[in-house]
Amino acid sequence: SELSDTQCSGWKCDQFGAWILMQVIAIVRYNFRGFWKNPKSILTFLLGFVLCYLLSARVMEVIETYHTPVQVAEPFLWTFGDAGAILLSSVLLLLLFSDLPKLGSMTPYYLYRTTRRVWLIGQFVYVICVSMLYTAFLFLTTVLLCMKMSYVGDVWSETAAMLAYSKLGKDLSVPSTVKVMESITPYGCVLQVLLLLFLYTLCLSFLILAGNLLFSGNRGIVLGLLYSMYGVLLDPRVLGAILHKEEYEMYQINILIGWVSPLSHVTYAKHNFGYDRLPTVGQSCLLFTGILLVLSVICMRAMRRYSFRFLGERS
Repeated sequence: SELSDTQCSGWKCDQFGAWILMQVIAIVRYNFRGFWKNPKSILTFLLGFVLCYLLSARVMEVIETYHTPVQVAEPFLWTFGDAGAILLSSVLLLLLFSDLPKLGSMTPYYLYRTTRRVWLIGQFVYVICVSMLYTAFLFLTTVLLCMKMSYVGDVWSETAAMLAYSKLGKDLSVPSTVKVMESITPYGCVLQVLLLLFLYTLCLSFLILAGNLLFSGNRGIVLGLLYSMYGVLLDPRVLGAILHKEEYEMYQINILIGWVSPLSHVTYAKHNFGYDRLPTVGQSCLLFTGILLVLSVICMRAMRRYSFRFLGERS
């Protein structure tokens, strides 16, 4: 029996969608070719491992001193629950993504066989995959460093209670707070922290890509640095001194910075747990998603005027 016009149209759309998907996968696979042999990749992940080791040393010291076990996800939460640690880990991506969009000898072939938009979607997927890989690497590294004295049960450890209910956590700059322990389990907490960290690094990566597409000479890394420095400069003490706020008025400054600073949005302890007017984790995720959508549109528009250079010539 003959197919109806609607069935034929749907079949053609499915075939076209599958064809586009295969093209995007081919572009992503090409971008990953030689990824682990690239000196930038090796250096980035090596420095990431060193960073995790140095930052988790505080927790390891407590574990070895008091001989108290930890939940397997807690070292990651204590290491990357701090804004400074998140900033240092994200800055390493400036090196890894400095050459976006990925250009190579096969790029003219893919541009000829596809469109600029499909090729750019392939760059998006590549950036997302690398950001996920980097975030997972940080998590697994902290888990492996402290796995000798850890357990997998979804219950906060005695070490967490010690850090939360005493001055020891504050002295070691470990962000373990009572309100976090009372509101969520370790595995639920680590999923939210991983999501926030992934979205923050993804925004940084898309910003670098947008800058490189808009401006020549890899100017995107400058935008990435400004994105990172923006969060650093929005320190409550600095802003309070500029606005001449008293100590009792710093609560307003903390709330303001909690809403306007990306670095505060990615810091888990600086969210609303039912006690203040800070943003919730869901609101921070929506904010990062909105930034990603805006950057995606900017990249799409910039792609129309982007001049490719192959063998020293423009095309």
